[in-house]
Amino acid sequence: MEKLGIKGSFGQLTRFEWGLWLCSLAVVTGSFLLAPNTDYLNLATSLIGVTGLIFLAKGMMLGQIVTIIFSFLYSLVAYFYHYYGEVITYACMTLPMAVVAFVQWTRNPYKDSGEVAVAKVSARQMMIMSLLAVVVTVLFYHILHLLSTPNLLVSTISITTSFVAVYLTALRSPLYALAYALNDVVLVVLWVLATIEDSSYAPMIACFVMFLINDIYGYINWKRMQKRQSEN
Repeated sequence: MEKLGIKGSFGQLTRFEWGLWLCSLAVVTGSFLLAPNTDYLNLATSLIGVTGLIFLAKGMMLGQIVTIIFSFLYSLVAYFYHYYGEVITYACMTLPMAVVAFVQWTRNPYKDSGEVAVAKVSARQMMIMSLLAVVVTVLFYHILHLLSTPNLLVSTISITTSFVAVYLTALRSPLYALAYALNDVVLVVLWVLATIEDSSYAPMIACFVMFLINDIYGYINWKRMQKRQSEN
């Protein structure tokens, strides 16, 4: 895969993608400024997260690199609120899987375009993923229960959707974005519940609302990539 670098990666963004990225930054920053007693770690994490998504939507390597950074920072934010499910998900699953995806994307470039080659998921791969998702869900439900994790059911669902999303990302499937979109909905609910107790977490709601919008666009763009690559 061609190494575009940070400057080159930004240069590949379309006008719409620039607008989506800047709008995401503005919404997240605005919600941070409006929330009382806010934590700058929350703001930094959110801004890094929405930045990574626009490059994931482009199928570009920078997206995986930023996802690794985001996973680490988001784990810290979740830890401070005692959302151990999110800590475990991002520190022990999303981050390592992002590294795996980074390797897979590096090995499977699409010509010299700077984007990854889109792949189709086989029925066998879907079956394996489904079985693993069940195992992960049951296992982590009991772990989170032992840790007295707040909002246990929602946290468990978040782990399931996150696992499916990162698995599909490593497989280079457009379906990864739909799985992440579902996870975004779950996380919006999770952080709404947190914000009810502490309003300083309101920016995290705005963060995942923008994540949802970016992931929907990611699915649309990956389908375009898939069609363009198959035609060529």
